[in-house]
Amino acid sequence: MEQKFKRIAVKIGSNVLARRDGTLDITRMSALVDQTAELYKAGIEIILISSGAVASGRSEIQPQKKLDSVDQRQLFSAVGQAKLINRYYELFREHSIPVGQVLTTKESFATRRHYLNQKNCMTVMLENGVIPIVNENDTISVSELMFTDNDELSGLIASMMDADALIILSNIDGIYNGAPTDPASSVIREIGQGKDLSAYIQASKSSFGRGGMLTKTNIARKVADEGITVIIANGKRDHILVDLLQHPDETVCTRFLPSSEPVSSVKKWIAHSEGFAKGEIHINACATDVLNSEKAVSILPIGITHIEGEFEKDDIVRIIDFQGKQVGVGKANCDSRQTLEAMGKHGKKAVVHYDYLYIE
Repeated sequence: MEQKFKRIAVKIGSNVLARRDGTLDITRMSALVDQTAELYKAGIEIILISSGAVASGRSEIQPQKKLDSVDQRQLFSAVGQAKLINRYYELFREHSIPVGQVLTTKESFATRRHYLNQKNCMTVMLENGVIPIVNENDTISVSELMFTDNDELSGLIASMMDADALIILSNIDGIYNGAPTDPASSVIREIGQGKDLSAYIQASKSSFGRGGMLTKTNIARKVADEGITVIIANGKRDHILVDLLQHPDETVCTRFLPSSEPVSSVKKWIAHSEGFAKGEIHINACATDVLNSEKAVSILPIGITHIEGEFEKDDIVRIIDFQGKQVGVGKANCDSRQTLEAMGKHGKKAVVHYDYLYIE
């Protein structure tokens, strides 16, 4: 067993765990648990991010009347999550491996304190040999506060837990250089930093999940930029997890090569906090040029042209350049009123300090 990765996050998608009729594929689930157990016993720490609650609940209950999509999602996930985690518990118990359930929401990542609470909980689990099984709490998440899908959640978890690799299991072999259904297309095996994939990615959604390949590549790129290897592979292939680690060169997948420059824990949190931004800070051409240089720089009032939205100290804000393009995200060092008062002036304290600024 290759020991390159000491800690991995594995995202198991809805299309891997659901049959064509939308119900849970127990045989596939059992096979993935067997593979996870093999990696666990080889000394690798594993965090599972598992979809499948809605698919699990769909076959358990027949609604009394026609439900809208939100009610249906809440009902099926409430029943299905209990069934799903129980199934995982029983399957892992056959290998004498304890598991724990972690249900989370997008709001749980919005503040640094909640973020660190989650991290601490999962760290304690790993330290005690427990495999965390993470899913979004669909019973209380409503559409505007939901993750795009579990791809987004898996990126946050891999980043938060300082994983060496994130493996996203879907129902295709990776990212193709054409339509996956075209026999002339082939899987792109490696993607380095800065490679433009827009010509290859189809924006269609997956059958049972909420996201698609576009979401996967955006998440994969962000996570790889933070120094984590990201692999997109086919979860329906036999022995895929073990093969990815034992025979990486022969196993078909798409591998996003990680950045060699480490990113601090705080900046990882900020990088994934864009969805919680309370306002925008617009900067001039000179400040934009300085940000694009290799130097470590903060956002100073002298370089700010205007702000949008109201924000408090420690809120997340987007950084917009003089051409209206988002170039970063950061944690505000002061509120919007203080920023307006200092804007354009020399000698004032940083509005966003470098240590809390993530440049995209």
